[in-house]
Amino acid sequence: MHANLASSRPLIARVEPLTRTRAVRGPFDYRLRPEQGEVNVGALLRVPFGRQTTLGVVLELATESALAPERLAEPDAVLPPGVPADLVELAAWIAEQYCSTPARALSLLLPPGAASRLGARPPKPILVAELTEAGARALCSEERLTDGQRTALTQLETGGPALATALGTATLRRLEARGLVALHPLERASRPDTVAVGRRLDGPPALTADQKRALETILAALAGAGESGPERFLLHGVTGSGKTEVYLQAVEATLAAGRGAIVLVPEIGLTPQTVGRFQARFGDIVAVLHSGLGQRERHEEWLRLRTGEARVCIGPRSAVFAPLPDIGLIVVDEEHDGSYKHEGDPRYDARAVAQHRAEQHSAVLLAGSATPRPESVVGLRQLRLPERIDGRPLPPVDVLDMRGRHHSLHPVTRMALADVRAAGTKAIVLLNRRGWSNFLSCRGCGHVWMCPNCEVALVLHRAQGSLGCHHCGHRRRAPSRCEECGSTSVARHGAGTESIEQELHEAFGSELPVFRLDADAAAGKGRLAQTLARFEAAPTGVLVGTQMVAKGHDFAEVALGVVLDADQTLRFPDFRAEERTFALLTQLAGRVGRGEDGGRVLVQTLAPDARSIELAAHHDTDGFLAVELRRREALGYPPYGTLIRIVCASPDAGDALELAARLHDEIVPSGATVLGPAPLFKLRGRFRSQLVIKCHDRLPTLRAVGAAVDSCAALAVRRGVSVSVDPDPQ
Repeated sequence: MHANLASSRPLIARVEPLTRTRAVRGPFDYRLRPEQGEVNVGALLRVPFGRQTTLGVVLELATESALAPERLAEPDAVLPPGVPADLVELAAWIAEQYCSTPARALSLLLPPGAASRLGARPPKPILVAELTEAGARALCSEERLTDGQRTALTQLETGGPALATALGTATLRRLEARGLVALHPLERASRPDTVAVGRRLDGPPALTADQKRALETILAALAGAGESGPERFLLHGVTGSGKTEVYLQAVEATLAAGRGAIVLVPEIGLTPQTVGRFQARFGDIVAVLHSGLGQRERHEEWLRLRTGEARVCIGPRSAVFAPLPDIGLIVVDEEHDGSYKHEGDPRYDARAVAQHRAEQHSAVLLAGSATPRPESVVGLRQLRLPERIDGRPLPPVDVLDMRGRHHSLHPVTRMALADVRAAGTKAIVLLNRRGWSNFLSCRGCGHVWMCPNCEVALVLHRAQGSLGCHHCGHRRRAPSRCEECGSTSVARHGAGTESIEQELHEAFGSELPVFRLDADAAAGKGRLAQTLARFEAAPTGVLVGTQMVAKGHDFAEVALGVVLDADQTLRFPDFRAEERTFALLTQLAGRVGRGEDGGRVLVQTLAPDARSIELAAHHDTDGFLAVELRRREALGYPPYGTLIRIVCASPDAGDALELAARLHDEIVPSGATVLGPAPLFKLRGRFRSQLVIKCHDRLPTLRAVGAAVDSCAALAVRRGVSVSVDPDPQ
């Protein structure tokens, strides 16, 4: 009997090694040792693979292999915790939907810090030092101590337990040997800090009639989600209509039913108020996952979710992979935001992944926005919040024609900012371009300072005294003369947030403080939330920044919103250009007039008659969506078709173009159009060539593209060409 049980026990693990190459794919069979019999699907293993050692994830267990057991390699070690089985299934879906490999998809889902555990030695624990009774007596006696030892003991006596690295691990080890201190591993990392920003509510507010109707529909779906299939909703509400409160009460109902919830936000640093509200309502069962946390903090939050200690996860797109065991609700806040699209391979869209995870768990999907995507309007069931919760109207919007003007600020804008200073209120100024000037040129010979790695002009950052590339990060000192002709006449062109900040300082002085919020000013842990908190605490001021200033903030004192160069996004060769312009203007307008005194919005533009700007000025979201959907249907753009972009990049322009042409010939999807190859500007030292596939049958076309890329994988490796496939490019 025992022999039969032993023979039926799975002895073979089918493992996907986490390699980056497309040319080699698993799974590969490994023989489990008797002590590894508890390995399950999703287990993380350290395995020998060719001449190297790599991480691998178990996809399946079996009792036999095509190879004899003695010919199979054995895993070196099992590295708990592994990946939940539902995420292993999700990785396979991502690999197919985004023309990637299972290994690359699985790499997205690993526990934080898993990659660092590849080495044979386990990571050193973080040690905490604590003063013993003998150590306290030693401080009061004549016991022999070095100055460093006495300092360490004194700090432990006055400040309590401390990290060993802060006091000197070597010193503490010697004190430990004498029994004067005790060293023990830090068991749990501290919880991530949240800076409170924006209005905070003591408890659930009274709901409006529209909120009640929307919430009742959601609660009914939550109650029956497991029976009639998962529901998918779009909460289409104007800015300030109370979407967050609907999310909160939907999460509360989910928790009451014994299930977990994921709340996705566009960028965690930009929405500290959302995190604060959820933590205030639900306490320690809320976990936060985002890249701004330290690795140990992320690992601890991940474990809290995996073990059920935390049941609500808040974070940006990667939080869609939170290891909650039973998901009842997934919220996608500001679902229109492009940051939900991942830029690496696989180029997944967190909104689509959220929908698939909701289907896996028979959960409710709730996407919300004041400016929803056309794809969501067509694909999701709409719930409407047409009015602000306080009944106040949306602010009036004035479009200011900048044609023929050569200054950054229109006279009307200057007067409005002066009124803000006089009234002691606040303003937000949006210019979606950081730095001081767009580019520099020589007035003598026309030379333009370009990035040596990318075919783009360098941007002047005057505060740093440098020119920088916003693509590859290249930096050089700002020139005082032209290296081509020697002229000292260097011209600056265009304005960025840095120069607008200085212009406002000079115009209004200290009476109207200026706070800048862009990728440069917000660099560093917590600086972005701190800037928002300072702006909130100030009695008056102007918040100047890129699109960061238009995302999700709720400040009651903001009486003026200004958009500079509003038609900038219309100049991009992208079918989503009008959608982005409309959303940016509408979202900025939504930050204004939430207080008792209302407010106004000024839009400076060289294209005052542009459709997206006119409709945004009238807050006409339905009108914009109706026109946009008709246009996309006529052209076969999403949601009425699928676009797939393939980019080949190489140090040699000819190799990139040749491989793109080879892929063009290999792709034979039925009913699809393959455009290209066409050259793109050089990026990070690599020449690029692209194909764009336009189709109506998404999955068959994706499979055809995947097959073509796989067939050319070996050639790409030999030529040093990287191939990137981007379904639904943003």
